[in-house]
Amino acid sequence: MDLKPRCQDNVATLIRRGVDIPNPLTIDLGDEVDIDRISSKGVRIYPGCRIYGKETVISSGVRIGHEGPVTIEDCQLGPQVELKGGFFARSVFLEKANLGSGAQVREGCILEEEANGAHCVGIKQTILFPFVTLGSLINFCDCLMSGGTSRKHHSEVGSSYIHFNFTPEGDKTTASLIGDVPRGVMLNQPPIFLGGQGGIVGPIRMGFGNVVAANSVLRTDYPEDNNLIVGKPLAEKKVPYVPRAYPGLRRILEDNILYLANLMALEEWYRQVRRPFFGSQEFGPLVFAGLLDKLELAKKERVKRLQVLAEKVKGLSSRSGEPGPDAAFKNLLSEKFPELEALFASPLQDGVAFCLREEFLAAFEKTAPSGAGYIEAIQGLPGAVSERGTAWLQRLVDRFCEQAAGILSASQLFGG
Repeated sequence: MDLKPRCQDNVATLIRRGVDIPNPLTIDLGDEVDIDRISSKGVRIYPGCRIYGKETVISSGVRIGHEGPVTIEDCQLGPQVELKGGFFARSVFLEKANLGSGAQVREGCILEEEANGAHCVGIKQTILFPFVTLGSLINFCDCLMSGGTSRKHHSEVGSSYIHFNFTPEGDKTTASLIGDVPRGVMLNQPPIFLGGQGGIVGPIRMGFGNVVAANSVLRTDYPEDNNLIVGKPLAEKKVPYVPRAYPGLRRILEDNILYLANLMALEEWYRQVRRPFFGSQEFGPLVFAGLLDKLELAKKERVKRLQVLAEKVKGLSSRSGEPGPDAAFKNLLSEKFPELEALFASPLQDGVAFCLREEFLAAFEKTAPSGAGYIEAIQGLPGAVSERGTAWLQRLVDRFCEQAAGILSASQLFGG
């Protein structure tokens, strides 16, 4: 009987190229893995790790499994990423992102530069902007979080925090926007602090600079900036439960449309601004392709969840059981959903946004330090240039929201 591990030859090849694998007989490397996408520069793979997926990319300086075994499936890891222990599938990690042991990172996650988490963090369809930090024992699926300017001045989620993303009706139209894209990408906004032992009942949206007291569970939007928020405990009570009433449907739709609009703006930012910075990195184009793939997953997920909701509310009456405006709106959502879906299927054609983009890109090219990395280049922009970039992205967000409100003309969404 041949007891030689099926991957031993490829593991041996990696070692010969310079990959540090202290105990090669404990490594499982899938036959589908392209070992030419694993860097030989400073990569260390600790014992007990499993690496699968034809789309997997491991860049220079990556460390895998320092605190416990790691399983990777079709992930793209940028330079100096550290995954200390856990399971990681179909997600992308940009330079110096890191997660502690016991992590479970499922599909559709993006951790930008130096985003990080301590032990036992669970995320899925989650986007963390640079420096965002998750504490320990956290479940934070279906969120986008930005804010902060450095590893010492970052947005943070306290330990034992939960983003509640599943309703009693089985819905997941619950994605929360914590910060935003137009201001968040400029890396100049005050951080957001979500105190530990707390939670968010998604979907909500929250402005920058907010501090949420520990043990607070948030159930509504806080779009303003720079507030101290103390969640009010719910009083004990018993009332009749009306299944599938959806009394907050309009707010749920607003938050989901706004989330999708921010994803569309983020895609434009990636394509127009971020792309060149990957050219100087080993495997940079592959990591960038992974970034766009995960963003596409995020958009499809949000559209799918909206579609499920639209199908559920079709034909439902108002909470009182009598036909009325709420019932008409629910039917309209179902009828108009194909148009809503088509709106987010392609980039927005808007002359004002185009002009704002070109003005920003021209100013960016003139003022960004030559040879600077992404973080340095963005943070080195003069305030006036950053404001131009925010104006461009905000125009995209606003126009997507306006057009969505127009499709659902009876909804009076976004104050219409």
